[in-house]
Amino acid sequence: MTVKVAVAGATGRLGRLVCEIVEADPAYELVAKLSSRSGVEEGANAQILVDVSHPDASPAIVERALDRGQRVLVGTSGWSEAKLAPLREKVAESGATVIVVPNFSLGSVLGTVLARIAAPFYDSIEIIEAHHPAKVDSPSGTAVRTAELMAAARGGAPTAAPFADQPARGELVAGIPVHSLRLAGVVAKQEVRLGGPGEVLSITHDTHSDEAYRAGIVAALAALQTASGLTVGLEGVLGLDGILANQKGL
Repeated sequence: MTVKVAVAGATGRLGRLVCEIVEADPAYELVAKLSSRSGVEEGANAQILVDVSHPDASPAIVERALDRGQRVLVGTSGWSEAKLAPLREKVAESGATVIVVPNFSLGSVLGTVLARIAAPFYDSIEIIEAHHPAKVDSPSGTAVRTAELMAAARGGAPTAAPFADQPARGELVAGIPVHSLRLAGVVAKQEVRLGGPGEVLSITHDTHSDEAYRAGIVAALAALQTASGLTVGLEGVLGLDGILANQKGL
């Protein structure tokens, strides 16, 4: 039997790609393409709800899906630790299944893993992220997640962020300055710079087209059918968490 899937944010760039992937796979049946004009009951018959909508709309969409007993894959940006906290509680209480993926790109996930490994060895850390002009939120969800994970890997040790009160120094996320660019000609880019005595380590990832997200979407959809509880990050889907299991602070 096919698995029924509804996609919230189906008219957006990522939503169109998700719909294409679902429609091309005989294991799935796309039963609803949802937009801001859709009624709240549309897609209620789906077993899986994929949310790639808008940061402001996402929490309510996810809550409705969980109340219906749907398995949920969240690819919408903006799910910081502050937003994840009530979701963790709801998932724990209900026994629901949710996978939250800040970035479906395999290269981006690997870049974040490398940044987590490097973070305890450097006190001076900054993140520069760039996206296309239509991206509505900044910093990006990927940058926020990277900063939070790096801070956790440092075990709470403060980073060196001089003059952080100056607006040009970027937004502090978990003590790490994040600088956001919105430029024509860019799809997505993130660079983590870690400075130490006499050296700078740069971990850079460039996304050149939305095709970079295809493999991650396929993997997350497959994992959603057997997962339980809340999984945050594609690294959990791909088994990369094992690499970091013994790292202090994780």
